Amino acid sequence: MHHRTSRRTLLTATAVTAAAVATGAVSAPGAFAASAASSASSTERLKQLISRMSLEEKVGQLFVMRVYGHSATEPDQADIDANMAEIGVRTAAEMIARYHVGGIIYFAWAHNTRDPHQIADLSNGIQHAGLAGPTPLPLLISTDQEHGIVCRVGEPATLMPGAMALGAGGSRSDARRAGQIAGAELAAIGINQNYAPDSDVNVNPANPVIGVRSFGADPQAVAGMVAAQVKGYQSAGIASTAKHFPGHGDTNTDSHSGLPYIHHSRDQWAELDAPPFRAAIAAGIDAIMTAHIVVPALDAAEDPATLSRPILTGILREELGYDGVVVTDSLGMEGVRTKYGDDRVPVLALQAGVDQLLNPPSLDVSWNAVLAAVKSGEISEARIEESILRILRLKAKLGLFDDPFVSHEGVDRAVGTRSHLAAADRIAEHTTTLLANTGAVLPLSRRSHKNLLVVGADPASPSGTTGPPTTTLAGAFTELGYAATALSTGTAPSQAKIAEAVAAAQGKDAVIVGTYNVSATSSQRTLVSALVATGVPVITIAIRNPYDIAQLPAHAASLAAYSWTDVELRAAARVIAGRAEPEGRLPVPVQRADDPTQVLYPVGYGLTY
Repeated sequence: MHHRTSRRTLLTATAVTAAAVATGAVSAPGAFAASAASSASSTERLKQLISRMSLEEKVGQLFVMRVYGHSATEPDQADIDANMAEIGVRTAAEMIARYHVGGIIYFAWAHNTRDPHQIADLSNGIQHAGLAGPTPLPLLISTDQEHGIVCRVGEPATLMPGAMALGAGGSRSDARRAGQIAGAELAAIGINQNYAPDSDVNVNPANPVIGVRSFGADPQAVAGMVAAQVKGYQSAGIASTAKHFPGHGDTNTDSHSGLPYIHHSRDQWAELDAPPFRAAIAAGIDAIMTAHIVVPALDAAEDPATLSRPILTGILREELGYDGVVVTDSLGMEGVRTKYGDDRVPVLALQAGVDQLLNPPSLDVSWNAVLAAVKSGEISEARIEESILRILRLKAKLGLFDDPFVSHEGVDRAVGTRSHLAAADRIAEHTTTLLANTGAVLPLSRRSHKNLLVVGADPASPSGTTGPPTTTLAGAFTELGYAATALSTGTAPSQAKIAEAVAAAQGKDAVIVGTYNVSATSSQRTLVSALVATGVPVITIAIRNPYDIAQLPAHAASLAAYSWTDVELRAAARVIAGRAEPEGRLPVPVQRADDPTQVLYPVGYGLTY
């Protein structure tokens, strides 16, 4: 049986003696928890801890870094090779020992998130390594568990609808409950900081990087959902992170691959972009993530917001009054690397007002650049101690100094429970949006529409999926009593695939088509036209952005699911079958394809049965 390891046991195991505790070299177990009653006392205790740290340890606390492997000490050989190539260490434990990093971020592609027990063991191994250092310090362990299309921890964890789906549902209590459940499950596997909720207001349908990660296009509605999610996550005992400040919603450039410009005036920013961040701060948000975007109206120097003192200190700290942790978006993204070299970016970010430096392309280059900047006086040691104090305050708030460990028993009690899964299904049913229903073809009767063909796009699967969307939908309809066949036609179906789909539609009672970001030149339009021409009723489900209907020819019925994760696809199937009402309402407007200045379906639109 896997037992929870106490901090007292660990301190003994790492040769921290009772004499060291007595002389103040380290704090006694439970001291931070006991001092929580007095904020001033707690702050003073943390300052004393900082004063005992070496400069190298202080610099390390500023970094949150990726690492490959399912284990902190015994990763697979391929992961050891990747760590050596990118970081110069073999394991997470070696990275912590060498660089004293204050946090680690988990990714599925880094093989950190295989299954809940493994994640819990990895988290415990990381915390053991942190507490084994010269100054025993627990780590912030983070991930991007936004749900919907951005999800790092998959089944058997409970997967919730994503932000825009929740925005379509319009229920703040659902948003809060989703955050509570997700937060409780993350906490159980040792992840104590979530980089969610996305707090951007998606006012640009062409936005390639935010889109359905946003709750919607109405700033006040987004603000309400953001506040609810913050309260949900943080009530579960993890840190929530609002992103991407000062607002990434109105851009047509992906900051992963370029440097976006947002040309809002200062007044437009205050009206459109600021409300969700104000709401997050009012809700007690623990952390705010920066955006690698240029907003000339907020910084005439046109530096990325991540490196902008006028934005991070002038607006976020001084104007909005935020004194929590500020973390950069990934420093490996092109948006922050366009203007300055990798050795300057972390220094400029700290000077701008950042506390945590997330995932630099080279930890060695960035860590040494910050160390050199402090030694040379370019950055004062007092300045980085301000950031370290904020970071340690957050660790203390989360109880990490008292006991940062988790157990397999705790995982089994919290992760993917029957009640959590049922709640996810209920919440998802509130989000599916019915946009068209010609001749009231929906809900589909099993008597007259029993034999179904499911075709369409099968994009790369996020962690919230068990298989291709066509297969998941066909399985959901089969469970509901239909005879359903799946045929993947892809996001760019060829003429041969279209012909195959038309042939497969013969003799079927209805065809379900999953569409994915349909453009004016997409062959998905040709697929739908060809299927409509067969005379078989065609029902489309937009499995990502809800704008697809504007690009498609007239057909029987159209729905928006906002993601192709299992929970949202199953909900859409239940709505089509009449097992659930279509309760969702568009959280973004859908413009006409032939005249984008005209709105085809406004915010709040949605049909019912």
